[in-house]
Formats: sequence, structure tokens, C-alpha cells
Amino acid sequence: MGKSNFVQEFKAFALKGNVIDMAVGIIIGGAFGKIVSSLVADILMPAIGTLFGGANFTELKWVVKEAVYGADGKVITPASTLNYGNFIQTTIDFVIIAFVIFLFIKFFASLNRKKEEIPSEPPAPTKEEKLLTEIRDILKEK
Repeated sequence: MGKSNFVQEFKAFALKGNVIDMAVGIIIGGAFGKIVSSLVADILMPAIGTLFGGANFTELKWVVKEAVYGADGKVITPASTLNYGNFIQTTIDFVIIAFVIFLFIKFFASLNRKKEEIPSEPPAPTKEEKLLTEIRDILKEK
């Protein structure tokens, strides 16, 4: 396979409408993800934290091994911890983000249904349909 043939195939692939649409969707999805993440981190989680007595889930952890300090007070070996609070926070973030995306999809689906519900006028009969109607009427008269 020649080099120019490979380049032409790649160009044809990259410039297909589906690939470009997908790229636009990924870019918009990334921007939308940032908006939803900000909604969760900056608005919803402080409210949820307040409901639970100001708890910050990311700080919850289980210390497996304590840190080792030297005589001068400096850390020789840092503590080994299981940060389960960060897992809880990430899980809550996921559930909220998934719910918000579900609501957006439901909203846009309802907009599409409303468009479909608008009745359109039936198309005008074609010449063949008019001719067949005339023939039918003539036959009924006989």
C-alpha cells in the first residue's frame, strides 16, 4: 500500500461527517462535563455537606500505618491510608452528574416529541392519485 494511498484513506476517514460530528460531540460533552462538575462541586456538595453537619467526605480515611517521624519532627515515612471518603465523594459526584444528564436527555426528548405531535397537512395528491380517483368515480356512476 503506497504512502499517498494511506494518506488519502485517512483524509477520507477524518473528513467524514460522522467523525466530525463525533468530534464536536466530544468537545461539547467535555465542556458540559465541566459545567456539571462545577454544579456538583460548587453548589450541590456544599449544600449536601451542610445537611450532613458540614461533613467533607474527601477527608474521611482509614490510617493503615501511622507516619514515622524523626527526632527533628520531620516525616521519615508518610502515613499509609485508605481514602474511602474520596471514593464516597466521587460516587456521589457520579450519581448527581448521571442524574443531571438524564434530566437533560429527558428534556430534549420531550422537545422532540412536541415537534412530532404537531400534525402536518397531508401532502397534495399526485397526478396518478387524481387520475385514479376520477376513474373510481366514473366506475361508481356506472
